[in-house]
Amino acid sequence: MLPPEQMLELGPPVAEVTVHAVNPWVAFAYLVSGVFFILALRGLSSPATSRNGNRFGMAGMLIAVVTTLVTHDIASLPEIVAAMAIGGGIGFVIARRIAMTAMPQLVAAFHSLVGLAAVLVAIAAFLDPAAFAIVDANGAIEAVARIEMVLGAAIGAITFSGSVIAFAKLNGNMSGAPILLPGRHFINLAIVLGIAVFAFGFWSGEHAIDFWLVLALAFLIGFLLIVPIGGADMPVVVSMLNSYSGWAAAAMGFTLHNTAMIVTGALVGSSGAILSYIMCRAMNRSFISVIAGGFGAEASAAGGAAKEQRPYKRGSAEDAAFMLKQAESVIVIPGYGMAVAQAQHALREMGDLLKKEGVSVKYAIHPVAGRMPGHMNVLLAEAQVPYDDVFELEDINSEFAQADVAFIIGANDVVNPAAKTDKTSPIYGMPVFDVDKAKTVMFIKRSMGGVGYAGVDNDVFYLDQTLMLLADAKKMVEEINKALAD
Repeated sequence: MLPPEQMLELGPPVAEVTVHAVNPWVAFAYLVSGVFFILALRGLSSPATSRNGNRFGMAGMLIAVVTTLVTHDIASLPEIVAAMAIGGGIGFVIARRIAMTAMPQLVAAFHSLVGLAAVLVAIAAFLDPAAFAIVDANGAIEAVARIEMVLGAAIGAITFSGSVIAFAKLNGNMSGAPILLPGRHFINLAIVLGIAVFAFGFWSGEHAIDFWLVLALAFLIGFLLIVPIGGADMPVVVSMLNSYSGWAAAAMGFTLHNTAMIVTGALVGSSGAILSYIMCRAMNRSFISVIAGGFGAEASAAGGAAKEQRPYKRGSAEDAAFMLKQAESVIVIPGYGMAVAQAQHALREMGDLLKKEGVSVKYAIHPVAGRMPGHMNVLLAEAQVPYDDVFELEDINSEFAQADVAFIIGANDVVNPAAKTDKTSPIYGMPVFDVDKAKTVMFIKRSMGGVGYAGVDNDVFYLDQTLMLLADAKKMVEEINKALAD
């Protein structure tokens, strides 16, 4: 033991940190958990296997949680279990009560909770680093841990505030119209640079003020990135926020020395980013513009432009039922209007009635239809539409030329030929369904005054073979079903 005077020279004692040896069984359990998560993503890639995908994800999460609880020193296990029971109970009640049409805002809300959890973990690690075993011999937070902590905090804060705005837009608590602040791109750039400067300051000097400034600016930039985006552009936004939540979880996994969090977060982050990129290509949008918060804003701003008054052919439910009965093949294209009207069950009933008449019925899904990735697939699955009847754009687009009826319910831009012909159109270059090639086109929409998120009229409305069915989607389909059954 050193003499007292030499001990004084060394300074105050450093808090003891317990370092746990890596248990091979723990590593194996986390590996199994990671494999289950990969299988979950694989299963969720198709509606037919999505149930198994969910089961794999649940099993992987159960293994990861139990392993963490068993192998880590927890101050109060009963408190942890009680918190999990409360949270699990709330989640169970929400899942039982939530309508399938409200899934996009539910997903956005869950993303916000993931971001907030990352922020809280980062704050806890900053306030008590010794408890997380991230201090060096001098009692300071390890340099690598500082990077992980500030990254997790910043990405988590952006995810939280951005998801809150996305939820408000999707849920109708906030206008879905884009809010375009003057000089917003300059403001965003300045805030991002500020985050980088203060993050560097926290890494180099471990100053508390830098950490809190990073958090404050990250919360602000998350808000500013989403408010310029129109509510109809949310599929890509929700997917991107999902990616952010994954990267935030991965960063916190390093801080917590938890392999399962690192693997899971990386899987979610990378898959969300890839999906966002695919959807951007499907909409002919720039992937960078999504991250920059300017996606769709200019296009949406044009929504209030006056439209030219042109003659169109209006029909009734009886007209539609008669023509549908005479058809040999019908292709149904659902859109967000179907989700708003909750018409998916009536639509499935219409398909069943037509099949009894010997009519071939198929459903065509555009990559960005609805308010989140796979929104239309989820609604059709919830209405028990057979998976074999549902087709993606690239698999069915060539069949419209042979179709007797293209039945469009609550969609507009995804069937607008201006995307192929008008270079000045904000949707130019976006792949669309070739519904104008069908022998008959039926549109269900509330009125002729409504347009899609791009704010442009659709020439298909005014074609000779087009029948406009102006009414609430659910009510119109129910009336068609009644006429079909008579």
